[in-house]
Amino acid sequence: MKTQKRLEPLIDSGLVDEVIGSLKSGKEAAVYVVRCGGEICCAKVYKEADQRSFKQSVLYQEGRKVRNSRRARAMEKGSSYGRKEQESAWQNAEVTALYRLADAGVRVPKPYNFIDGVLLMELVADADGHPAPRLNDLEMPAELAREYHAFLIGQIVRMLCDGLVHGDLSEYNVLVGADGPVIIDLPQAVDAAGNNNARAMLERDVANMAAYFGQFAPELLKTNFGKEMWKLYQSGDLHPETNLTGHFEDNAKPADLRSVIREIDAAREENEAKQRFLQTP
Repeated sequence: MKTQKRLEPLIDSGLVDEVIGSLKSGKEAAVYVVRCGGEICCAKVYKEADQRSFKQSVLYQEGRKVRNSRRARAMEKGSSYGRKEQESAWQNAEVTALYRLADAGVRVPKPYNFIDGVLLMELVADADGHPAPRLNDLEMPAELAREYHAFLIGQIVRMLCDGLVHGDLSEYNVLVGADGPVIIDLPQAVDAAGNNNARAMLERDVANMAAYFGQFAPELLKTNFGKEMWKLYQSGDLHPETNLTGHFEDNAKPADLRSVIREIDAAREENEAKQRFLQTP
C-alpha cells in the first residue's frame, strides 16, 4: 500500500519498519497497523483541525491547563501560532490520558511513542491475534452483555476517581480484545473538576452504555449509574471499588416559590422602613 505521508518520518527514523495496512479512519484520526521491530502496533495519525468532523472541541478543552503563558495567550487570541498550539494540546491530551488511565487501572491501549501528530500504541487483538472488533460489531447473549456492562461501568468509575471523564464514550470506541473490553479514543477526555460540562458528559457516556447493552439485557435500560456515581464523586465517597446499585433518587425538593417571594418582600419592606427612618428629620 502507499505509505501515508505523515508516517514517512517515523519510517526514516527507524521507529516504524513497515506499514502493514489501514485499520480504520475516524472523525479525528486514521489508524494503521505497523510493524516496529518484532512487534505489531497501531499508528494513529491525527487529522488536521479543518479535516476533522469532531467540531465541539471547545467544550472539551475547558479546564485544561496550559503552563506556558505565551502559548495560553496565543490560543485565546486564535492566532496561527495559537491554533497550532491548540491542535498540539488536543493531540497530547490523549497521550496524557492514556498514561494516566493505564496507571489508574483502566484498560486502555498502551502508548509507546508520540511524534509529530502520530501516536504509536498497542494493537488490541482478539484471541486469534487479529485486530479486535468494536463493541458495535458484536451480538451477545444477555449474560455477556451484563458482564461487559458491569466491567465498563467499573472502568468509568476508575476514570472518574482519577479525575477524568471520557466525554464521547459509546459502542464505537470500545474494542473487545482477548481479555475483554478496551476503551479507546481519548483526545476529548475532560477534567471532571474543571469542566462545567463534565457531569452531562459523564451521564451521556453511561447512558450510551446502558442503551447499547440494553438491546441484549433490557433491564439495563432502567439503570441510572451516571447520576449515582456523580453524586458520590461530588461528596468524595466514590472509590474504584465502590459498589453501585444503578438506582438514584433525587431527594431535592422543589423550591417553595411563595415562601421565597414572601421573604424577599419582607426584606424589601424592612429596608424601605430603615430608609424612611434615616430620612426623618
